[in-house]
Amino acid sequence: MGTVALTSLSHGAGCGCKLPAAALLPIVRDLPVTRDPRLLVGSASGDDAAVFQLRPDLALVQTVDFFTPIVDDPFDFGRIAAANALSDVYAMGGTPLTALNLVAFPLERLGGEVLRRILEGGLAVTELAGCAIVGGHSIDDPEPKYGLAVTGTVDPAHMLTNAGARAGDVLVLTKPLGVGAITTAHKRDGADAAQLAEAVATMVALNAEASALAVAAGANAATDVTGFGLLGHLHGLARESGLAAEVRARDVPAIEGALELLEDGVGVSGGARNNRSYAEPFTVFAAEVTESRRRLLTDPATSGGLLVSLAAERAGEIPGVVIGRMLDGEPGAISVV
Repeated sequence: MGTVALTSLSHGAGCGCKLPAAALLPIVRDLPVTRDPRLLVGSASGDDAAVFQLRPDLALVQTVDFFTPIVDDPFDFGRIAAANALSDVYAMGGTPLTALNLVAFPLERLGGEVLRRILEGGLAVTELAGCAIVGGHSIDDPEPKYGLAVTGTVDPAHMLTNAGARAGDVLVLTKPLGVGAITTAHKRDGADAAQLAEAVATMVALNAEASALAVAAGANAATDVTGFGLLGHLHGLARESGLAAEVRARDVPAIEGALELLEDGVGVSGGARNNRSYAEPFTVFAAEVTESRRRLLTDPATSGGLLVSLAAERAGEIPGVVIGRMLDGEPGAISVV
């Protein structure tokens, strides 16, 4: 059986294959919501995971995330997908406990060894996180997809949500942006192996330490940056917190080479264009913000970092870069300076 590049079988890449926010939100906005008082965080706020209270000091954190291949190496694909799914629990300040594999796979075409390597990659990351894979589900599909349904725990008194930011908070981003640009460009033969390796290293890094430190620093709100890009996820945090936000474009960290790939267009994906269109109604860019920086802020991230809102005097307690602040103003509005 000849080797088939995994990304050649996917119409999108990683979190960039998400349904566009502008198309999805009107569909789900008016669906009935659960009124159970034990549901502390549900779908209505668009947060990273659901939180269901079991007792005063204990709640379940539940999430599910899966996507199409973003790299061709099966082991790396498994690692990235697992780290991305676990990130939703970390974004709530929680600890992942168990996970279920979600697999859609063309077994006859790609063979069992490729699937084994994907699953081994997922297992390697969940073991590092202290999370047990306890089962899963698979279907036959011509387009490979992999991810996890994760269950964790959190103390409700210390959980992080996207709704608690305060005016005057600073925003700390714990991973650089640009993985979408690099993986898109690599698929088009526009990025080299070293750039791809750096993107993979960024994506497989767990957000466990950043989450624990954010909770210890008394963070007021958090989310992780994934498929809707920095502006899309910040918009949700600001909207649910009833605040506006300001981003200093020059301070947003980028993986080396990503800005150049965005500037010449080889790293701009269809998902990035969808994110840009979605952000236009709630974002105002200062004239001096370059086009490559604008594209970076809407680049679809996969297994991105945490975006944490907390008091300025405690920002140094979290590994990352201060990229902006929360302000009084129209809920969800973002100014990029």
